[in-house]
Amino acid sequence: MIQRIQSVYLLIATLLSGGLIFILNLWVNEQGIEFFVMDSFNSGNILLKVMAVLFFVSSVLTLIAIFQFKKRQLQFVLGRLSILTNFIILGIVIYFSQNLSGEINVSEKGIGLLIPILTVVFVVIANRAIKKDEELVKSVDRLR
Repeated sequence: MIQRIQSVYLLIATLLSGGLIFILNLWVNEQGIEFFVMDSFNSGNILLKVMAVLFFVSSVLTLIAIFQFKKRQLQFVLGRLSILTNFIILGIVIYFSQNLSGEINVSEKGIGLLIPILTVVFVVIANRAIKKDEELVKSVDRLR
């Protein structure tokens, strides 16, 4: 049911975490090579691989939440799980974007670092709309 506003917000969050990771880079290393999320699978670091998998998990959670429009509570819980997943992604991305001794050296941050933040914002807005719908249904049930 895509005409509901929370479905639109969840669709935007799905496209952000599942689509823009192929277009926007996370950072540019000191050799000038852009690092995308898909490059994480080629790296030897397990934490980067977990980050890439979590991007897809976040995308799948928000996609499933779109089709749970009849079960608003489940839709709300899936949104919360997506928010938690994106905060974990954000922590991993921030960890790797800092210049840490012995770790990768990042010379330039990319716009892709904002993907988890924007996804969280859209899922929070969707959860507010879901909660508003739930309150509306409960108020109508009280009138009967």
